[in-house]
Amino acid sequence: MIDEKLSDTFHRLTLSDGKQILLVGTAHVSKESVDEVALAIEAENPDHICLELDDGRMKNKEDQSSWSNMDVKKVLKENKGFLLLANMALASFQKRMGNQSGSAPGEEILSAARLAKEKEIPYSLCDREIQVTFQRAWRKSNLWNKAKLIATIISAVFSNEKISEEDMAELKKADVMQSMMDEMAKELPSVKAVLIDERDRYLATSIYLAPGSKKLAVIGAGHQEGIIRTVQAIEEGKIDTDLSDISQAPKAGNGGKILGWSIPVLIVGLLAYGFLNLGQAEGIKMFGYWLATNMTFTALGAILSLAHPLNTLLSILSAPLTSLHPGIGVGMVSGVLQATLRKPKVRDFENLGDDATTFRGWYRNRVLHTLLVFLFTSLGASIGNVVIFPILLSMLG
Repeated sequence: MIDEKLSDTFHRLTLSDGKQILLVGTAHVSKESVDEVALAIEAENPDHICLELDDGRMKNKEDQSSWSNMDVKKVLKENKGFLLLANMALASFQKRMGNQSGSAPGEEILSAARLAKEKEIPYSLCDREIQVTFQRAWRKSNLWNKAKLIATIISAVFSNEKISEEDMAELKKADVMQSMMDEMAKELPSVKAVLIDERDRYLATSIYLAPGSKKLAVIGAGHQEGIIRTVQAIEEGKIDTDLSDISQAPKAGNGGKILGWSIPVLIVGLLAYGFLNLGQAEGIKMFGYWLATNMTFTALGAILSLAHPLNTLLSILSAPLTSLHPGIGVGMVSGVLQATLRKPKVRDFENLGDDATTFRGWYRNRVLHTLLVFLFTSLGASIGNVVIFPILLSMLG
C-alpha cells in the first residue's frame, strides 16, 4: 500500500490491487471542513463515498423530529439512562462547538451525503452503531473508570467552556487530535480502546470492504492515522476483515452482577449481624443509621436536580428498597416518576438540541430534567451506600 499525504487532513491510499481510498479528515464542527469535503468530491469524482456515521445517527441528523418518538420512561425502565445521558452530553458538546464555528455538528457528513445523491454516487455509512460503542465502553470499564465517565458526562452537561478561534482551527490537525487521544489513553485506557482503537478498526474495515475502485471517506481527523495503520495491516494479511467481535455489546459478565449485589448483600449482612449478635436495641440503631444515611443522600440528589416535590418524597421513601436491588435502582424509579409527573411536551423534544447546550436548559427541558433527576438520585443513593458501610462496620466494634 502506498500512502500519499496530500495535506494534514487529506491522504490518498493506493492499494496493492490498484484501487484507491481517499481519506478526508474533518473537525465535525468546522465550516472549512464542509467546503473541503465538497472540493474533494468535485475534484476526485469518486465512484463511492464512505461516511463516518451509523444508521441511527444519520436518521437523527436528517430528521430532527425523530427525538419526539423517544419514550423516556421506556429508556429508563430498560436501564439505558446512562447511555442516553452520554448521547445527550456528546450532542451538547458538539452543538456548542458548532454554534461557535458557525457549522452544525456533522454538517460535512450530511453535505457529503447530499452531494453523493446529487451526483448519483453510491455511499455507505461505515461507523459502528453509537449505542454499541457506548455499551462496550461502559461494560469494559471498572468501577473507578465508570465514575470517571460519569464525571465526564456531568462536566460536559454543565460546561460553558468556549473554545478560541485558534483552538478551533487546530481541531482539524490530526497531530493535535492524536495528542488528545493519547492523553485519553493514559486516563481511561479501556474507554480509549473502545472509542478510538475499535472504531478505527471498524471504520477502516468498512471502508476497505466498500465497493468501488476509487472511494472517498469522510472521517474525523483523529481517526486518520488509525485507519491508515489498519488498512495497511489488512493489506499485509496481519488482520482479517471479520468485525463480529466488536460489532455488538459484550454480555454482562457474572463479575458485574456479583459486584452489583455485593454492597447490598454486605449491608443486609451487617444489619442482620447487629440484630443477632449485638441485641435488638443495637440492631435497631444500626438500621436507623442506614435508613437515615440512604434517604438523606437520595433526598440531596432529588433536591439538587429540582425533582417534583411528590417525586422527591416518593424517591426518598423508596430509596432503602431500591438501593438494595441493582436491577431497579432509585434513579430509574425517580426518573420514571419525574417523566410521569412532568410529562415531556412536544416543544421539549423540539428544543432538545438547543436546551442541551445550557445549564438552564437542562432544568427547563422536561426530557433533560428527567435525565438529571435520574442521574442525581442514582448518585445520591450510591454515595449513601458507600458512606454507611464503614459506619456500620465501626458500630460492630
